[in-house]
Amino acid sequence: MCVPQTFEAVRLDRRSFLRMAAGTAVGAALGGAALLPAPARAQTRSLSYANIMDLTHVLHSRFPSFNPDFFPRLSRRPYVTIEKNGFYGNIVSYWEHTGTHMDAPAHFVTGRWFVHEIPASRLIGPAVVIHIHEKAARNPDAQVTPDDIRAYEEKYGRIPDGAVVFMHSGWEQWVNDEMSYRRPDSTGTMHFPGFHPEAAQMLVEERNIIGIGVDTLSLDYGRSTDFKTHLTILGANKWGLENVANLARIPPRGATVFVGAPKLAYGSGGPMRLIAVW
Repeated sequence: MCVPQTFEAVRLDRRSFLRMAAGTAVGAALGGAALLPAPARAQTRSLSYANIMDLTHVLHSRFPSFNPDFFPRLSRRPYVTIEKNGFYGNIVSYWEHTGTHMDAPAHFVTGRWFVHEIPASRLIGPAVVIHIHEKAARNPDAQVTPDDIRAYEEKYGRIPDGAVVFMHSGWEQWVNDEMSYRRPDSTGTMHFPGFHPEAAQMLVEERNIIGIGVDTLSLDYGRSTDFKTHLTILGANKWGLENVANLARIPPRGATVFVGAPKLAYGSGGPMRLIAVW
């Protein structure tokens, strides 16, 4: 799919600037007579890409929850309507960590960035997609390990600086079935893939990433009780993205992601729009 994007900037070229300056000087010499400069030429710079992919699930009241008995569901109530008020709008209430969303560093670690403090430069980066869907199909407790990272780099090259490293487990096929997506056993323990803490440590200490993302409910796998991956990533002032969509539809390397994180004062994260282009 080809979706060219064009951004236009208007500025004076050198010739127009000199002509305007000369005219101003002559005008001053003639007693202040106003001379109009020749029109400046518009300079156009194009930024084009061949593909665009939305990595965001639709957010709704029945989206799977990490703990449906504890965290409130999203609610949406029409507040004004076109028929009654001439315009349309809703009152929306939701737990920050629902749908395709960001975990800001402050979500787990005191003294780290709140979501509004994350620099814009840390919200754009090259996408790295590590596929573990084959082992996840055999084992719902599968995790991205340091060996998976090394295998990726042997095939695609070293993870670039400023990268967002994604886990693709294929879990989104169950996003419309909460029980299959959470996969709780008889004790209530959930079973779904995530990043192993050792992989998180490797990415933080040996690679220069800005964040990680998963197509499941948590950066840590479902059985985790200590959330070491969260603590490692967020503690390093990196962020995490959860419930990411369409990771099988972007290349393992070569895409750029734009993270539309909310700029909510003192927020711990929040639902977002995530876009990949390449």
